[in-house]
Amino acid sequence: MTTSSEPPHGDEPPAPWSQPPPYSQPPHQPRPTQVLSIIGFVCAAVAVLFVPILFGLAGIVLGIVGHTRGEPLGKWAAVAAGVGMILGFVLGIVVMSSMYA
Repeated sequence: MTTSSEPPHGDEPPAPWSQPPPYSQPPHQPRPTQVLSIIGFVCAAVAVLFVPILFGLAGIVLGIVGHTRGEPLGKWAAVAAGVGMILGFVLGIVVMSSMYA
């Protein structure tokens, strides 16, 4: 009668190297890219000088979408685009009134 030193296939204990040690940190989650927020800031800057309604609204939408996707600067991009849109309107009114005065 020969006995094998290996346990049956269903009762194999897990190898000690197959499980992470209890002190290890969870895998690193990549930071979300902030592409939408950056484009929102660019639209905010452009809205001050060119077509404020178009670029301001685009910046607000991009900032809100970026914020909902987890971008930390998304909220600030939307705020900056709103401020840029208002400043663009004010600047446009001032320039137009000085041209016709």
